[in-house]
Amino acid sequence: MDTEAKDPATVRLHSHVEMGSMELKSILGYDDQGLVAAPEKKDESPLKTLYSSGSGSFEPPLKALYSSGSGTFEPNLKALYTSGSGSYYRRVMKNTVVNSIRTVVFSSRLNLLMPFGPLAIVVDKVTSHHGWVFLLSLLGIIPLAERLGYATEQLACYTGPTVGGLLNATFGNATELIISIYALRNGMIRVVQQSLLGSILSNMLLVLGCAFFAGGLVFSTRPQVFNKPTAAVNSGLLLMAVMGLLFPALLHSTHTELHFGKSELALSRFTSCIMLVAYASYLFFQLKSQRSLYVPVDEQGEEIHSDASDDDNEVPEITKCESIIWLTILTAWISVLSEYLVNAIEGASIAMNIPVAFISVILLPIVGNAAEHAGAVMFAMKDKLDITLGVAIGSSTQISMFGIPFCVMVGWSMGVSMDLNFQLFETAVLFITVLVVAFMLQEGTSNYFKGLMLILCYIIVAGSFFVHIDPTAIQDKPPETDD
Repeated sequence: MDTEAKDPATVRLHSHVEMGSMELKSILGYDDQGLVAAPEKKDESPLKTLYSSGSGSFEPPLKALYSSGSGTFEPNLKALYTSGSGSYYRRVMKNTVVNSIRTVVFSSRLNLLMPFGPLAIVVDKVTSHHGWVFLLSLLGIIPLAERLGYATEQLACYTGPTVGGLLNATFGNATELIISIYALRNGMIRVVQQSLLGSILSNMLLVLGCAFFAGGLVFSTRPQVFNKPTAAVNSGLLLMAVMGLLFPALLHSTHTELHFGKSELALSRFTSCIMLVAYASYLFFQLKSQRSLYVPVDEQGEEIHSDASDDDNEVPEITKCESIIWLTILTAWISVLSEYLVNAIEGASIAMNIPVAFISVILLPIVGNAAEHAGAVMFAMKDKLDITLGVAIGSSTQISMFGIPFCVMVGWSMGVSMDLNFQLFETAVLFITVLVVAFMLQEGTSNYFKGLMLILCYIIVAGSFFVHIDPTAIQDKPPETDD
């Protein structure tokens, strides 16, 4: 027995097992002592592939098991641990996929609306009834937009809070940008302009108002606080966006263009480039230069550092890789439904007797902002108002400073004359909305009454667009001729 203990192969075996992964024990079914007394076991079939000869030397097969000298077993154990019904890793992968689908697809009651998406495609192929196709596509996109926000939040758990807020705003606006690109391909410039404008109005009035209202009801005994400098920077960017939209509209309305029909478009493209540079500078300012400016504050207005809020950090429910995969799947499915939605807008307007402006400014953004709406309200009810502002106001800033100029550049590349002339009525509504929200944010506090006022303002805006006749739409109509 002493001779066996001193056997070089056995010594190497012990050293390998002690240094290697514990997975070898679960595979072979032996512990270190059991390996020495292996002949006493009844079932030695797993060891047959390990023994190279009757001397019991493990060295050659162990060299095959080790992928390198570091003692990593995993790559070659995939080939070792197999059975007639499939590999261990295949079963683990199957369980992972099932758990991921259960978490993402079946964890929200809003996902009951998902079947309306395929149903919209079926109705379009069978009946081509634009009213039903539009309605079903609208209902089908709602849970997809919400799940897109959920997957983004899960991915944000693996990044910092600032990058997480940027991810939330970016993928939260993915639905609007996808719809806008499909509308540009169809030459529906006014739908693009009005849907992007409606996204800004919805985020600033409806989403932020609901968040303030819900958070104020939960914390009714005290006002909620947020970082005032952050809100001031976003308000300044929104005012800059208003300026960029106002000048082309005034130039068109006053007929003071140097070259009629060309100067307006040239100014829009030049201004779009400036706005994209400004937004890129804002990202550098936010993520690199002045990161301390975006530290959340507590009830006393003091900064909350990351080590003080570690207890509030939520554990992600899916992995980083799963989050990226789900973001890809959801974005692709939203793209498919967006095409049917855009193609049915004009027919739905006629079938339901609803102005296209109301559909573009009110209905489409409410669907696209489902992710921001749910996330902003949830964070406000948890007294994380800085994240709420990052989602609602940050999303409005991104649409105005990046989404709109980006669509102008995309239209330029497509040969579509997309400009920043949103017409005087729409530009005036945006200007007043930015002023109202800026006044609401100047104190650095919120309560349920401020939220209620923002919601009521949005209802006024919705009513205004319901009775608004788009002058561009009238000009596009062919003149009636008497037979």
